[in-house]
Amino acid sequence: MPEQLSVFELVANASLLVQLVMASLLLASVFSWVMIFQRWFYLRRVQNSVDEFEEYFWSGIDLRAFYTELEGHDELTGIEGMFVAGFKEYTRLSEQSGAEPESIMQGVQRVMRVALNREEEKLEKHLAFLATVGSTSPYVGLFGTVWGIMNSFRSLANMSQATLASVAPGISEALVATAMGLFAAIPAVIGYNRFSARVEVLMKRYDAFCDEFSSVLHRAAHAKR
Repeated sequence: MPEQLSVFELVANASLLVQLVMASLLLASVFSWVMIFQRWFYLRRVQNSVDEFEEYFWSGIDLRAFYTELEGHDELTGIEGMFVAGFKEYTRLSEQSGAEPESIMQGVQRVMRVALNREEEKLEKHLAFLATVGSTSPYVGLFGTVWGIMNSFRSLANMSQATLASVAPGISEALVATAMGLFAAIPAVIGYNRFSARVEVLMKRYDAFCDEFSSVLHRAAHAKR
């Protein structure tokens, strides 16, 4: 029986362009997996932080004491950062003489909206790369496949008798590029869809907290008058 070629032999015998395509897809796959694990751990940590913060925040604590406690922390999670930014602006504006409650709340909401946008950028970090890999990798692999098959059929012109055995290795090595494209794209697409859904859920919770916290500060601003 003829010896079957392994995948490594097919890659080694491929043309230079097809090898470059395979190498780029391999690098894209490696970077995708690194970002998938990084995003998974990060979003899980953020989710746990939001759960703990909201449970503690709505337990009837003193907001000023809580703000003083968090202000001294070097690293704040998303929802903690929005609370600190909002309460800091509220304190600064409410200490000004003649400040109207509505103007105070406008400043507070503006600052919290800026903090919210920054947190959204952090949550969506690397998602664009996963989307790019997921959408382009199959086409990059297909390009390598088409190029490899073209070379296989061009080699037939130099043969007096064309057989399947003479064409099959070239076609097989070309199809490896398509397989690698799918191997890079499928995890990236799954990761992007999964993380996008989790980011959307977290952003809704952030928005809800901003609205509820603004209502608390709004009542406090009117109570001072």
